[in-house]
Order: sequence, then structure tokens, then C-alpha cells
Amino acid sequence: MKLLVGLGNPGARYAGTRHNVGWMAVDAIAEAHGFGPERAKFQGRLREGRLGSERALILKPETYMNLSGQSVAAAMRFHKIAPGEATVFHDELDLAPGKLRVKLGGGHAGHNGLRSLHQHIGPDFARVRIGIGHPGDKALVADYVLHPFAKADGDWLEPLLAAIAEAAPMLAHGDAAGFQNRVALRTAPPRKPQPAKPARPAPSDAVPSDAAPSDAAAPVAEPSPDAAPARSPLQSLLERFRRD
Repeated sequence: MKLLVGLGNPGARYAGTRHNVGWMAVDAIAEAHGFGPERAKFQGRLREGRLGSERALILKPETYMNLSGQSVAAAMRFHKIAPGEATVFHDELDLAPGKLRVKLGGGHAGHNGLRSLHQHIGPDFARVRIGIGHPGDKALVADYVLHPFAKADGDWLEPLLAAIAEAAPMLAHGDAAGFQNRVALRTAPPRKPQPAKPARPAPSDAVPSDAAPSDAAAPVAEPSPDAAPARSPLQSLLERFRRD
């Protein structure tokens, strides 16, 4: 059994905030794959369903971000889920908005939700890091992550959540790299090759560097075999003198 955890804070005050993008991601997965209704369990909101051939649980801890590990640890103990079978979706300041990376294990980088998980289940779980960008000043981070996404953010957020939901079975089957690539292609498809531009014709008075002088640059018709040889202006002038 797989456990997918979305990090966030409960209540209307935090709905739609950047810190809750983990909740948004697992909600999108649950809706896209027909998971059962939410029920209160393990100090959170739990849904059950399948991702491909894998049975999966989706958990949104309601202990507030700083105590997320309590809820996750309780669910893992009850269902005998090892840390390696858990995937946590969370916001990531160090990634540009709309970017996504999958990582197995590692530190918490000051993220309070990840710090709590480290304390209760250790570091050996997978993380889906969802980029929200950085405000540019460390002093602004707390207000930034607890502020709702701007309306313009929907241009990248909605396609990203849809891509996460579509590719989730790959993640459940252990193909983290495939999941990450699928999301990247879905949100930033490769550009179609553009047709080659036709070569610009040379100006009529332009002469290639290896061409003869300008009076010989124009195409010359091939003479017929029995035609008289062409006479130069000098030859014509000499003939006039001979006649005279």
C-alpha cells in the first residue's frame, strides 16, 4: 500500500495559500482517480483508492504544518506502511513557480512540515517538491507562503495540478523519473520544429566574390553548334576599319 501525504494547514484562513499546495496536489489526484470520500482519521482527512494496480491512501494532516509528523506517523503505524512507501507533496521556495522535482530522502531545509516528519518517521520518504518561488527576502517568507496564490498564478498552477494527477500512477508504481518527466512534458510541451526559412535572394546588383566582372554576371545562353562565334566590340571596330 502507498501513502500519499499533502502538507498544508486546515481552515478557511489557509485555503488556497502557497503553503497548502501539497493539499491541492493530493486533492487533484484523489478527484482524478475516483478515490472514496474523505473521513476524519489519524488527526487528518483520509481517502482510499487505487492508482493503477496499487492500493493507495491519501492523507491531509490537520495538525497544522508544524505537527504534520504526528498524523503521518499514526497512519503509517496503523497500516504498517514503511517510510519508503510514503510520498509527501509540499511547497518548495527554492524552485521557480510551476517547476516540480521528486527527491528520495534528504534534509528538511527549514520546512516546518518536513522537520516534523523527520522527527516522527525519519528522512527516508519521497518528496514531491512543488515550486512556488521565493519572495527574494528571507524576512518576507512567512507572509509569502501563508498568502493566497494570485489570480495570475492559475495560468501555471492549474495545468501543473492536472499533470500531477494524470501522472500519479507512475509515481505509485515506483517510476519517479517517469512521473517527473511526464509532468514536465505536460506543463511545458516541446516546441514544434519551425520550417526552415527560404534563403533570401541576393540583390540584383550583387556579385558573388568568385564571379566574373559585372557585365559577365548575367546568365549566358548556350550557343548552338553552327552559330557564328560572337564578336567582341574590338573585333567589330577592326572590321569597320578594314572595309573603309
